[in-house]
Amino acid sequence: MATKTIEIRAKYNSGTITVNALITHPMESGHRINSKTGDTIPPHFIQKVTCRYKETVLLTAQWGIGMPMNPYLSFSFEGGKKGEYVSLKWTDNRGNNDFAEAVIK
Repeated sequence: MATKTIEIRAKYNSGTITVNALITHPMESGHRINSKTGDTIPPHFIQKVTCRYKETVLLTAQWGIGMPMNPYLSFSFEGGKKGEYVSLKWTDNRGNNDFAEAVIK
């Protein structure tokens, strides 16, 4: 996946940081059939998502075939400051991955 697949934003509000991320990914389960060829579409899904603030892991998620295409993730944490960074990384079952970071605004 050569293009950026993550849109991430982080917003400060009264001591709480809210992180919103949209990941562009096909999230194929391996159960669908290609209508043109009749072949099963191979599985292709995000397996692990990690979000960090500085060196602290805020969130680690193990995903599988039950997640929808282009998954959206939102969570909040306390202790961050405006101008600092939050990062998100995903890895899929084919070894693809992407990384993005956002400045807390």
